[in-house]
This record gives sequence, C-alpha cells and structure tokens, in this order.
Amino acid sequence: MRVSIDSDKCIGCGVCVQICPDAFTLDESKGIARVLRPEGADCVDEARDSCPVSCITVEE
Repeated sequence: MRVSIDSDKCIGCGVCVQICPDAFTLDESKGIARVLRPEGADCVDEARDSCPVSCITVEE
C-alpha cells in the first residue's frame, strides 16, 4: 500500500487527521495535511473516502 496527498488540492480541513492520526498530520505552517506513514494504516481508506476534496490516493 502507498498513501499520498495531492498538496495542490488539499484544503487543510483535518478530516484525515481526525479519522487516521496514525497516517496523517497537519502541517500548520503550510496549512495542509501530509502523510506520516506512506505505507498506510488500517484507517486510510476511511480517511480517503471522507476527504471533501478527494486529494488522498491509496495505491495497493
């Protein structure tokens, strides 16, 4: 599994961090989310599906 975020699309809402803090964090200096664990975690699919701008990609 490989998790990534399209930083051009991310609006920094923090939904992914709330759902899956093991895999995502907010970069407050840039105002966007970033991936902590590119190898993923059990909750990344839910975070991807909940992202309001669909900027999270999960590749198997």
